[in-house]
Amino acid sequence: MLENWVVVPTCLPVVLRRCHACGSGRFRANGKFRVNANHKLIDVWLLVLCTGCEDTAKLTILERVNVRSVRPDLLERLHENDLGLAAELLQDPAVLRRNHVSLDWEGAWRLDTGSLCHGDFRDVSVRFEARIPLRPVRLIAEGCGLSRGEVERLIEEGKVVSAVRLLGKVSGDFSFTLKC
Repeated sequence: MLENWVVVPTCLPVVLRRCHACGSGRFRANGKFRVNANHKLIDVWLLVLCTGCEDTAKLTILERVNVRSVRPDLLERLHENDLGLAAELLQDPAVLRRNHVSLDWEGAWRLDTGSLCHGDFRDVSVRFEARIPLRPVRLIAEGCGLSRGEVERLIEEGKVVSAVRLLGKVSGDFSFTLKC
């Protein structure tokens, strides 16, 4: 029996970056953009607020780009402060690298399984709706109602097998077989 589990984001992740005002290391994004056009060139930033002092910081999205090279639908979404666009851009590795930030997904996702673990043998396919780095052991434990230690023991005994490494972190789809 094949079961499908889905890792779903529930809100935007926390942006990890040092605040210049208070020294805090956590910012929250609310989907607001700042768009600044100077003649034919455009700059776009995603605004984030410090969780400590509410100071605003800017994450560079576009810098000195010709306005005509920006798709009209993208420009419209930027002007409308599209929350979905903010979520997409926060998951873009190039944006994270350019701004020297990382994300904290703790409490910003949920696992939809449909049912708890039952039966002697089952195949599970795990699909990620967003690039959320998680440990498969944690997902299996949560989905089956087991402790992480118990899942690690089952992996060592060969009762949980997968083509991907189950003891690291993954952010993409994978599947595993559980033999109870």
